[in-house]
Amino acid sequence: MKSYQIITSICAGITLGCLLTAGPGFAESEWQKTHSGRAHINHRLKHQEHRIDSGEKHGKISSSEAAQLHAEDQSIHNQEMQDAAEHHGHLTGSERKELNHEENVESHQIHEDRHN
Repeated sequence: MKSYQIITSICAGITLGCLLTAGPGFAESEWQKTHSGRAHINHRLKHQEHRIDSGEKHGKISSSEAAQLHAEDQSIHNQEMQDAAEHHGHLTGSERKELNHEENVESHQIHEDRHN
């Protein structure tokens, strides 16, 4: 499990670094940020963040589990932003499918952590 956490942290750092060095090419209009495909993914991420926080608050998720889950959420969000930037604020069908799959995996992990 530790190696998975390290790999996730490294991937999140690399993704964030790429986003920070990309510069003004990542500027988006409000419409692009709220495009239906992106809005759905970001809504799910916010909902999962709430589930993590709630689980931690009620003692069902440890602080280390919560930190890992938040890092996974951030990694998914970073990937969503990077994918959208490559297509002028849009996500392709395959990108939406991949991000949805990643959110499903994390949702299952949140459920497991809250019920272990």
